[in-house]
Amino acid sequence: MPLHEITLLRSCIALPLLLPLAWFEGGWHVFATRRPLLHFIRGSLLVVANAFFFTALAAMPLAETVTLFYTAPLFICLLAWPVLGERVGALRWAAIAAGMCGVVVMMQPGAEVFRPVSLLPVAAAFCYAAMTMMTRRLGLRDSAVALTFYIQLAFIAISAVSGLLLGGGDFDRYRDPSLEFLMRAWIWPDAAQWQALAVCGLIVAFGGYLISQAYRIGEAGAVAPFEYASLPFALLVGLYIWGDWPDGRAFAGAGLIIGGGLAMLYFENRARRRTTRPAQIDY
Repeated sequence: MPLHEITLLRSCIALPLLLPLAWFEGGWHVFATRRPLLHFIRGSLLVVANAFFFTALAAMPLAETVTLFYTAPLFICLLAWPVLGERVGALRWAAIAAGMCGVVVMMQPGAEVFRPVSLLPVAAAFCYAAMTMMTRRLGLRDSAVALTFYIQLAFIAISAVSGLLLGGGDFDRYRDPSLEFLMRAWIWPDAAQWQALAVCGLIVAFGGYLISQAYRIGEAGAVAPFEYASLPFALLVGLYIWGDWPDGRAFAGAGLIIGGGLAMLYFENRARRRTTRPAQIDY
């Protein structure tokens, strides 16, 4: 199935699943917003990030794709200062530099093994980081379920237009797996594919809600490193389904990227403990 067909059907399944969450947050009025254009821009950023990530996944091992995408927390902390005004100290800058060095190790620019497709997860990470900045801004007034709802609307709108332009398969003339994933013709899903799409819709609805809620109420620099928790699952899934096992270069780069993110988490927690430590009272 082409990517835009998957995202369209997935979001059509996810959208009605958000209705119970809206009721839980106070009723249908939580969908009301005065900033629909900003919501659409935010959703479009995630659509682009999604496209970059999955077209890369068509040609790269899952663990390497996910690891390169994990530059997103580094970008989030990088953008937190100019966009949100959150302070980024020298130790955080060092952690960001270490993570970017990991990207260079994994991509090996200038080497014969360098593949331009490896730039796609990094581009996806940047778009995701920009989307996260907008989540923090919009979340000051809008609920997490509204943030998730408008993202799914953006997926449906953009995927439908993509299907009208590309769904006939007229442009499916490339042997590149990433381009083929975008250009192949739409098909009617069979029973097994509908089941997989239903699971994807469930994950997108509730996972998207939880991530939106986290970035809405927490500082971006504190929340972002927790996204590294999915890497072990990506490694196991890639190994089990496709037999992908990262080489030493990938492990070294992943160590730098993840180490940089976890270092930022440590610095954030230490700074938070200092600011919340109760004042000493002399009796």
